[in-house]
Amino acid sequence: MAIGNDTLNTRRTLTAGGKSYDYFSLEAASEAIGDISRLPFSLKVLLENLLRFEDGGTVSVEDIKALPAWLAAKRSDREIAYRPARVLMQDFTGVPAVVDLAAMRAAMTKLGGDPKKINPLSPVDLVIDHSVMVDSFGGPDSFQKNVDLEFERNGERYSFLRWGQTAFDNFRVVPPGTGICHQVNLENLAQVVWTKEEEGKTIAYPDTLVGTDSHTTMVNGLSVLGWGVGGIEAEAAMLGQPVSMLIPEVVGMKLTGQLKEGTTATDLVLTVTQMLRAKGVVGKFVEFYGAGLDHLTLADQATISNMAPEYGATCGFFPIDEETIRYLKFTGRDEGRIALVEAYAKAQGMWRDSNTPDPVFTDTLELDLSTVEPSLAGPKRPQDRVALSALGAEATKIVKSAVGDDISKGTPVAGKDYSLNHGDVMIAAITSCTNTSNPSVLIAAGLVAKKAREKGLSVKPWVKTSLAPGSQVVTDYLEAAGLQSELDALGFDLVGYGCTTCIGNSGPLADEHVTAIEEGDLHVAAVLSGNRNFEGRVSPQTRLNYLASPPLVVAYALAGNVTLDLLNDPLSTDSNGEPVFLKDVWPSNHEVEALMTSSLTPEMFRARYDNVFEGPEEWKSIETAAGMTYAWDSGSTYVQYPPFFEDMGPEPGELTDFVGARQLAMLADSVTTDHISPAGAIKKESPAGSYLLEHQVRPIDFNSYGSRRGNHEIMMRGTFANIRIKNELAPGTEGGVTTHQPSGEVMPIYDASMKYQAEGVPLIVIGGKEYGTGSSRDWAAKGTRLLGVKAVIVESFERIHRSNLVGMGVLPLQFKDGMTRETLKLNGTETFDIVGVAGGITPRMDVTCRIHRADGSSEEVQLLCRIDTADEVEYYRNGGILHYVLRNLMKAA
Repeated sequence: MAIGNDTLNTRRTLTAGGKSYDYFSLEAASEAIGDISRLPFSLKVLLENLLRFEDGGTVSVEDIKALPAWLAAKRSDREIAYRPARVLMQDFTGVPAVVDLAAMRAAMTKLGGDPKKINPLSPVDLVIDHSVMVDSFGGPDSFQKNVDLEFERNGERYSFLRWGQTAFDNFRVVPPGTGICHQVNLENLAQVVWTKEEEGKTIAYPDTLVGTDSHTTMVNGLSVLGWGVGGIEAEAAMLGQPVSMLIPEVVGMKLTGQLKEGTTATDLVLTVTQMLRAKGVVGKFVEFYGAGLDHLTLADQATISNMAPEYGATCGFFPIDEETIRYLKFTGRDEGRIALVEAYAKAQGMWRDSNTPDPVFTDTLELDLSTVEPSLAGPKRPQDRVALSALGAEATKIVKSAVGDDISKGTPVAGKDYSLNHGDVMIAAITSCTNTSNPSVLIAAGLVAKKAREKGLSVKPWVKTSLAPGSQVVTDYLEAAGLQSELDALGFDLVGYGCTTCIGNSGPLADEHVTAIEEGDLHVAAVLSGNRNFEGRVSPQTRLNYLASPPLVVAYALAGNVTLDLLNDPLSTDSNGEPVFLKDVWPSNHEVEALMTSSLTPEMFRARYDNVFEGPEEWKSIETAAGMTYAWDSGSTYVQYPPFFEDMGPEPGELTDFVGARQLAMLADSVTTDHISPAGAIKKESPAGSYLLEHQVRPIDFNSYGSRRGNHEIMMRGTFANIRIKNELAPGTEGGVTTHQPSGEVMPIYDASMKYQAEGVPLIVIGGKEYGTGSSRDWAAKGTRLLGVKAVIVESFERIHRSNLVGMGVLPLQFKDGMTRETLKLNGTETFDIVGVAGGITPRMDVTCRIHRADGSSEEVQLLCRIDTADEVEYYRNGGILHYVLRNLMKAA
């Protein structure tokens, strides 16, 4: 993407590490637009982006002047065009994105255009990290067994990605077994200050990105502005389309003090998540400031930034300071780049130190780090923090509310000498980018294991244990510290480098355990060091799912049950029969810091990342097709040509109203993208399972919904198919079912959709607050569209899912003035007319909804159209963002 006009004459030169760089100076800009010194650091990044791309068209001088104006009002309704430097993908979302690009090339060819135009213009990195499952655990060969199964299951997908690696320019793939995309990004890919060569000059500018995973925000801890988007938005960004956004409100969170003895970064982030979710920061930037930053490591900052989707913010940004430079050195970054980062940040007023005045924020809140206490979050939302001291009582209360006061009777396990009980920990997983990026909590986990072993303790026999680090460097420092063997001895052997339990890749529980859980209708638990614990996500069997620090994961594996009071009840008994308490095995902060200092070196990072794009022999030996367009295999159950561009003409059709629409689903508050489009296991009895059986796929080879996102036939059958989703149109049921109208027949949502579409009936979905919370899952919008849903009407949307719906041509509508599905007394027998669309859409206009009831009465209400920007109007008018991009590329010379 070419540099703009620089009307304000802000291009300057700086020298760093003996090399000269051109940059767009905020200080020079301030001479023309006014003082911006106290602008939040995150907005300074946006301002620089506008300066660099100012062209009088997509970016105007008036757009630039809106930033200093923001300082006066602390908010803005100005829409800007933002162009991130690069795009990051993981394979669950990356595969369908590459499928879409391949389909766009095929559509371009069909329309008579040049398929080469469908090519990333921005650098794209795809990290394959979401496909490893915990099939094997608790043994020294678990890692290799899981790798072998991963390549066996995903051969079609990996062959397709290898084709993409050669077919598209500006597209790199980090092979399986390397690590989690966010940790690889933090430790290696991110540069803090990016550079490009243009007309013989080296241009320096902030490293920015969008990613196809909501936890892209983790790199905000390294002062890199980025956030998660759906795959469709990422594809548009790759193809040169700017991200259209309103200049956001910025909430400042002031941190003071420092963590006290015995607390961890995980405890801190769960506290921050609870506070910010209660504050209400959806759609806003959060920026951290205050003297407390001086007592946080960069890994601590990244842990906090990682959870931005959980507290609802677009990003959780930390400014560049001495800790940034220390971390870049520590992770073996290039010395010239490190010198550039410091020089650039200081030249641009992007450097934080003790003399930096506090930025101006839209709103603020404050946390004294010394008040943080050991915590977990759950049982089904990451923002529901529970103090460790209260967890046992809380878990007991939850179980009793479900099954009654008698929760002591166990269910015998066939062939074993123990029973399973309510609250038993079935899964204890050290996993996820949130915590495995942080050496302090992993070292602490290893020390808990070591001290427990010295006391003669072992993990309870029903607990499935696993360790899935975010990068190979974790193994290096755990081994150097002598702690990997201690973890191995308790069953926390390495199972893979990637996202596992946190995204539902926990693998199956033992058959005898599943039988006992089902026979006793037991409410059993998982404890994981992850960031997501939504219903049905971690495992189909665990109803209580708690997020915890890695050392607490080990502790709960030893204790075996979440209804215990871990601060007062013993974990177990030692070899002499004496009780052992948590305090007896918990390491001091000094012990953790001493081992970190002695065990971690920059050489570990350099060695692991020198050949980051090569991959193991299994990857190198995969055969793949060649050619600019993909040779689709009609027999594949993983990759299929999607129907999004069928019957697409060179010009968009006319917008129409929807008349006689029926509800496909009516849902409550906090419906997540996991509810809408699950990532985990495919049930044999589901529509997706039936499809796979019809295609001669054995249940053992079903793999997961996440791994099959390249096949729309499976994904549309999986839409609204989460095992825990509750559709109010089919009261008393759980899972993806609905009631077809007017027949009154209860059937799977997919079957009802097909029946309605055959009848020519348009569909809507109605929901409550925070609709679409969670992962930036584009299939939650794609599946909605393919099921024939024309509009989604809810009380409020989560940011990413709303934009994904627009990007797929689905109309997002919002109830107004306290109106809800309850106040309207909807029951599923109504029909709906959505009127006013045919006259043309404008941002945030009102739309009329006529409700026709079964008794012959009708009612007319006004809804807010949540198409928020002029660009989104064009996306919707074209039937989706990819259709808009494709038509524009067709017209380009």
